[in-house]
Amino acid sequence: MGDASTYFYGHYNPAGDILVIFICLVFLILMHSSFITKSDSFVRFRAAVIMLLITGFFSLGFHLSLLKLDVIPHGVTYALLGLYHVSYYVIFLIYIHYMKLPLRVGPKMAKRVFIPACIVCGLGALYEFIFPFTDWGFRILEDNKIVEGLNLFPYIYIYCALTVIFLLFYHRKRIYRQVIVGITASCVISFVILFIQILANHSSYTVASFLFPTFSVLYMIHSNPYNLESGAVDAFAFEKLLEYAHRNDKELILMGMYLPDLDHEGAEYPEHMKELIRQFAAEFFHGATLFQFTNGRMILVADVAKNPDHEQVINRMLNRLDKEFPLFRVPFKVVIMKTMDRIGMERDYLGLALYAESLMPLNSVHFIENKDVDEFLKRKYILQELQDICRGGDLEDPRVEVFCQPVLNIETKKYDTAEALMRIDLKETGRIFPDVFIPLAEEHGLIHGLSLVILHKTCKRIQKMMEEGYMIQRISINISALELRDDNFCGDVSRVIRETGIPFEKVAIELTESQNESDFMIMKNKISQLKENGIKFYLDDFGTGYSNFERIMELPFDIIKFDRSLVLATASDQKSEMMVSHLAKMFSDLDYAVLYEGVETPKDEENCVRMNAKYLQGYKYSRPIPMEQLTEYFEKAE
Repeated sequence: MGDASTYFYGHYNPAGDILVIFICLVFLILMHSSFITKSDSFVRFRAAVIMLLITGFFSLGFHLSLLKLDVIPHGVTYALLGLYHVSYYVIFLIYIHYMKLPLRVGPKMAKRVFIPACIVCGLGALYEFIFPFTDWGFRILEDNKIVEGLNLFPYIYIYCALTVIFLLFYHRKRIYRQVIVGITASCVISFVILFIQILANHSSYTVASFLFPTFSVLYMIHSNPYNLESGAVDAFAFEKLLEYAHRNDKELILMGMYLPDLDHEGAEYPEHMKELIRQFAAEFFHGATLFQFTNGRMILVADVAKNPDHEQVINRMLNRLDKEFPLFRVPFKVVIMKTMDRIGMERDYLGLALYAESLMPLNSVHFIENKDVDEFLKRKYILQELQDICRGGDLEDPRVEVFCQPVLNIETKKYDTAEALMRIDLKETGRIFPDVFIPLAEEHGLIHGLSLVILHKTCKRIQKMMEEGYMIQRISINISALELRDDNFCGDVSRVIRETGIPFEKVAIELTESQNESDFMIMKNKISQLKENGIKFYLDDFGTGYSNFERIMELPFDIIKFDRSLVLATASDQKSEMMVSHLAKMFSDLDYAVLYEGVETPKDEENCVRMNAKYLQGYKYSRPIPMEQLTEYFEKAE
């Protein structure tokens, strides 16, 4: 028993609670200002922080009221003490309820844990509000002397804290080990603080002891980029780790895994697969970190110096992979590499992995070699040059070359049309062909910029040849179906042609039929718009893969280009020749002109002429030549 001043000054200092109040305010400001996914678990966690802030005020109010017992009614002090302790119980119940979500606690376990916790905390709360009327607990006597009595709070505190730790360890296989270690360690530190308080007969830092688990959860789960189940970290942290390693000459081993069937939002991993990935992240390499980029793409990174046996470790992991992944029936691709001086930018490691994956079959493992790096760096250089071409917007950019392949007109036996073909000539690689740069340009949204350059140069060449008196019916250029999605496509094409002053009918556009319904409608609309100006359209690559006659008839093409595969098929098979011949005759009857491409021999030519050809194109007549050499084939008007 003691007086209020001794109780206050000897056992309590308000600095601890004041600090808690301001730290909680900072937490709430950071949670509001930073990007954190507002999940159900985060909402519960935020409620716990708000409750901790309120608890700090109750603690401060209660202890300050002890200084003014002669002024403040005793009932107010009792109420503040009761609210102070009850708010703790609410925090504990929020935390236990919170842990149910990230740990995926089942309904039975939730009832076994949460209901007893509610009962214990409920009884504790009831005790807080009945002890003033008994001789058991904290009491204020008539002369303002204080009797501390029986305090149940420390026991309930320990019970609830142990319940949280029990949940963590019972479900430890469902959560990344480092997260468990971080949160448990912070709880232990809180126990140590309380133990020291008890030994020192002090009560200033009871509320503050809650800050450590709170900060741990905020950092490890909501602010830190850990994925609770796999232990993966996000892409930003990946770049920072590689940057640090490069700066400090650390060699790292990188093991990338791609799961294409799970690489979409909402895809669920099989439970045993989650456990296996956690083991890969935590148990094989020493000090390894798993980074997750998309739902189905991750890279495990480990320090070579800490893992001198990394080759044996990788073999053990791959053996485990071969043994267990077939059970999941989830296809995979695994890429393994080490950091190297040749890769200058951290994000290039992910790009290298993506490039290697694009060439791999499913359910395979690939170790990155120097030739892979050579090809990747070449592609990177080409992509940078393509980006520079499109960014510059120079329609005369010398890096874009136009080659042409003359087309023979069967009726006139003359060359009056041609197909323009793009080449890219770069300083470090020399001339590059379309099979290399077109996929890159399409993937990165650069194809339309390149097409405008070749269109402009083709129009300028047509203009020059017309001025020189050459008979030129048209020159076609190839357009990617992806370009048609651009709202400005028709306007850009019309503008480029109009600026050169040539008739629109001197230009043709070659398109490959789209299988996508929305793309088909877009193609139909764009063709109709440009045909109003007089531009001709070719259906390219007829006879390869997908061909829908109903769709073709809906599209206002002028010329159907039969692929070389049809030319080859008719050379040795009478049925194929009959079928192709009838198709060509049908198109001709419907006012489509038929062009056979890939004509290489006199026999090819003879077959195609017999099969209703109007135009012929191929190596028999000319390989693709620089556009300036077209005058060697075209004739001047007499």
